[in-house]
Amino acid sequence: MLKKIKKKAMLATMAATLTLSFNTNVFAKQIETQPTSYHTVTEIEDWGAAITKVIINVGRPIPKDSVTTDTFKVHVVRSDKRLKTPFLEEGDRTVTKAYVSDKDGNPVVGMGKYVVLEMKIGPNVSLGSPLNYDFAGTRFNDWIDSKYTITQQKDIETSAGTVSGLVVDTFAGETRELVDDFTTGKATYDNVSLTYASLAPEKDKERNPLVIWLHGGGEGGTDATIPLAANKAVTFATDEVQSYFHGAYVLAPQAPTYWMDGLNGRADGTSKYEQALMALINDYVAKNPDVDPNRIYIGGASNGGYMTMLMVRDYPGYFAAAYPVCEGLNDSLISDADIEKIKQTPIWFTAAKNDTTLPVAINTVPTYNRLVQAGAADIHLSLFDDVHDTTSLYQNADGTPFQYNGHWSWIYVYNNKPTDTINGKTTTIMEWLAVHSLTK
Repeated sequence: MLKKIKKKAMLATMAATLTLSFNTNVFAKQIETQPTSYHTVTEIEDWGAAITKVIINVGRPIPKDSVTTDTFKVHVVRSDKRLKTPFLEEGDRTVTKAYVSDKDGNPVVGMGKYVVLEMKIGPNVSLGSPLNYDFAGTRFNDWIDSKYTITQQKDIETSAGTVSGLVVDTFAGETRELVDDFTTGKATYDNVSLTYASLAPEKDKERNPLVIWLHGGGEGGTDATIPLAANKAVTFATDEVQSYFHGAYVLAPQAPTYWMDGLNGRADGTSKYEQALMALINDYVAKNPDVDPNRIYIGGASNGGYMTMLMVRDYPGYFAAAYPVCEGLNDSLISDADIEKIKQTPIWFTAAKNDTTLPVAINTVPTYNRLVQAGAADIHLSLFDDVHDTTSLYQNADGTPFQYNGHWSWIYVYNNKPTDTINGKTTTIMEWLAVHSLTK
């Protein structure tokens, strides 16, 4: 009797085990997927470009709630082919958000074939940067190679079975937000070639202003998308800034080297690119007849601020207003006669007191004071103590706003932070710029 009981118990256990095994195998059935790939998305932040997300084609539809931030591990290898040793660094990106999407990265309601992985970014998160500044060589920024490998860490369950073991390393393209809205070109005048990026507003029956931005020293070269991305000049294409101008053309010329390269030396009060730049501006206006010639604005940062000062000095009465930032035209190079010409153009200077690259004591401040003394009718100066984060997203170790290099005062301009009291009203730099016209 005891043997029979033991035998029945053994048979029952075997049956239960087989049933459980069968059900588990059905539930855990691994399903095949189509070839996988990834697409990167780059956004331009205050400090420059950042790859903010990857969009993965997982090869088959999966439920919208089937992924979390730890479903995939994201590894990147950064390299710069300009360098003798191209390798820069590698490491794992921190995934901050994960969701199933359509091919454009929009969250889905039911099933989707794509997964978006949003990743941590910040002014000190170099793994996320698609740019590199070549300190030892060209001293320019340039786009680099960012090779991603996305490895599945946890199974994805579907009604048809389990998706597991994916290793995604096939690059399928990239999106550079706002940068992709610009077109690029090249023009040559008297053997001097300038590349440029430009943006046209939606066509209407009105004439539109033209906003010109001249890049800093690290954005020279022959790829006109670099001035847009390395220092956030794409700001002029945002809905917010465009709304001040009710739709504006944007022109971002690029020098092959530095705007500061003069006829007799670096920053000597001249530029070997000045005539070509003016020719480019005139040609651009001629090719876009709805540009309002009475509302052409020019500005730039550092090296570009230097060139801005040359342009208002040498072409008085052409620009409706100017907005030089941390400008590099040493005041000792500006004569009293130059001041009389410069003061004809409304100017808003922006700089930081702790700028050690182009100290304000020998550049911006004395020139501003001389213009005031000369009776300049429309002159403004926003002189900040330092340059710090204005978004409340990034902090120093002590919890205070993250502090940038004191030379980077262009960050304030891009975020429309400079203000002044004009006719009893607090006015931002973009508001001020947009109302100016040669006819007023």
